[in-house]
Parts: sequence; structure tokens; C-alpha cells
Amino acid sequence: MENEVITQTVKALSTPESLKNLFPDKKDCQPLPSNEMMLEVIEVARSILFPGYFGHSKVTPENVGYFIGVSLERFSSLLKKQGICEDKVCVLVSKMPEIRKLLAMDVEAAYNGDPAATSYEEIICCYPVIRALANYRMAHVLYELDVPLIPRVMTELAHNETGIDIHPAAQIGHHFTIDHGTGVVIGATAIIGNNVKLYQGVTLGALSFPLDENGNPIKGIPRHPILEDDVIVYSNATILGRITIGKGSVIGANQWITQDVAPQSKIVNK
Repeated sequence: MENEVITQTVKALSTPESLKNLFPDKKDCQPLPSNEMMLEVIEVARSILFPGYFGHSKVTPENVGYFIGVSLERFSSLLKKQGICEDKVCVLVSKMPEIRKLLAMDVEAAYNGDPAATSYEEIICCYPVIRALANYRMAHVLYELDVPLIPRVMTELAHNETGIDIHPAAQIGHHFTIDHGTGVVIGATAIIGNNVKLYQGVTLGALSFPLDENGNPIKGIPRHPILEDDVIVYSNATILGRITIGKGSVIGANQWITQDVAPQSKIVNK
């Protein structure tokens, strides 16, 4: 009886109708990303970007080049095993110095923006925003190279780790920080300028999708906010749609914003 039930269930679960949209398209022979391997990719990448903080603990100024070289070779090998072509892996590797430079500015912003922070070491070791931004800034490069799936895997691993959800397509400038971090959502077409600070629970999201003639959502259109330079958004504010928050503006906690905000504005509860 049990074997018969199993046989019937296997047949039911193997039909094209049952598998529609739930079974990977293997026509291109590309493997799906492995979360386990991507976790190793992230671990190795962080040891490259922040040597001595992640990975080998015995890194010194004298041997740092050796450790970075070994780690870059491992990093490249892992990415190629995930199906990324060598040319695109080389582009990401070549951009690692630029990514580190941006992260250094993000660390500086986090330190300067938090009176509780006692050192840069504390920011790198303890603050979730740095881990989330390390994943995002690498994922953004791969997204712009049209690498499928892996950029989303990288940012979702950071989301799972930190509670910070940044789509890899979002554009984020330098000296960006998120205080505390939990519950922050940054949508795919969001554009964030330089020296911007968010607090926990902030959403940079979209309004309802426009539909085509068949009733399907129209994708690929700008639908998330633009935050210009020097903007601060306090906790649990929700900013929706393709609107612009002008340079130097402050959005207070728990605000619901769906219209443009002029530069140097302060939006708070009265």
C-alpha cells in the first residue's frame, strides 16, 4: 500500500503541470548558485576587503599581500564554479580596490554618525551595515555585468544575516550608513546620493505597479525613490514611488512620503 502511494505521488509531482515555474530551466547547462558556496565566497571576499578582521587572524603589513593573493585566487575559483565566466570574474576582481575604497568611506560615515562608536575596529567587526554593504557593493558590480541570480543571492545572504534588504540594482553613493539596520528595505531602482544616513525600519519602496494590456505588472521602470546628497531618514519612515528627497533634507520617524520633498526640508510630526 505504501509503495503504491509513493509511486502515485512521484507521478503526480513529476508532471509538467506540477513543475511549471518550479523547476529550473537547464537548457543553458548553467548550475544554479549554491548557498553554501556563496557563503564561502562572501567569507573570502570579506577577508580580502578587510584583511585581519575576517579570515586569517595573523595578517601583518609584511604578509598581507600574500594572504590577499591566496584569497583572490580562491575567490575567483569559487565564482567560476558558480558559473560566472572568467571575463566577468576578472572585472569583479579588478574592482575590489574600488569597492574597498567605498567601504572605507562607509566605515567612516558609520563612525562619524554614531556617538556610541569607539573605533573603526568596532564598526567593521560589529556593525551590520558594513557586512550588508560589502555584499551589496560586490553584488552591484555583478548585476551590472548581467550575471543572473548570484547578485540576488549575495544580497539575500546579507539580508538573512543583518536584516538589511538592499536590491543589487540599487545605486548607492559614498559615505552611506544605516544606524542599527534591522528592517531596512532599499528597492531595485532606488538611487541614493553621497553622505546619506538611514535608521532602522526605513523603506525605500514602490507604489502599486502599472499594468500592461494583459493585466501583468510592467517591470523595469523606475519606481523607487531618489535620495539626494546629505539626506537623513529616521526610523520607520516609508518613502514610496519615483519621488525625490532633496539635498540636505531630514525625514522624521514614522513618516509616510509619496511626494517630492524640496531640498533642505524637515518633515516631522507637529
